[in-house]
Amino acid sequence: MTAAAAYELAQVNLARLKAPLDSPQLKDFVDALDPVNADADAADGFVWRLQGDSGNATDVPVFGDSWLIVNMSVWRDTGALTAYMYQGRHREMLARRREWFEKLREAMTALWWVPAGHRPTVAEAEARLLHLRAHGPTPYAFTLRTSFPPQGARPLLGEVPEGLGCSA
Repeated sequence: MTAAAAYELAQVNLARLKAPLDSPQLKDFVDALDPVNADADAADGFVWRLQGDSGNATDVPVFGDSWLIVNMSVWRDTGALTAYMYQGRHREMLARRREWFEKLREAMTALWWVPAGHRPTVAEAEARLLHLRAHGPTPYAFTLRTSFPPQGARPLLGEVPEGLGCSA
């Protein structure tokens, strides 16, 4: 196994809803979830995605905030993630995100390398995102714009400290 193949890229993306998921304002977003997720599942370099009972992750709590939704997945590398993000239905969804989600000033997306086969938890994703917000891009948590190679990736085990989370 090559050094790069020993690691996979985890990503978390949070969004603060402008309206409830069952509202008319979010109907197009909700209707597109299954097809967009199916596209991801079939994409070259896709490894895994977080799913709740709904088959997507809209029912998975994050930062104790019912207005936040989480998307978390694992990919072969940054190239595979980028190729998926900026094509097809996902690109169409990105173009419309301001209709459905609040624009926030703090980082809502973080990337990090995990050992191949590791499936990150929401607590791990929250900690990586908080680290990115506090320290900017580092090998521990980074962005597509400022990424790092997979060296010494270790899963984070532990809880997010009380009182830390998202603020509007």
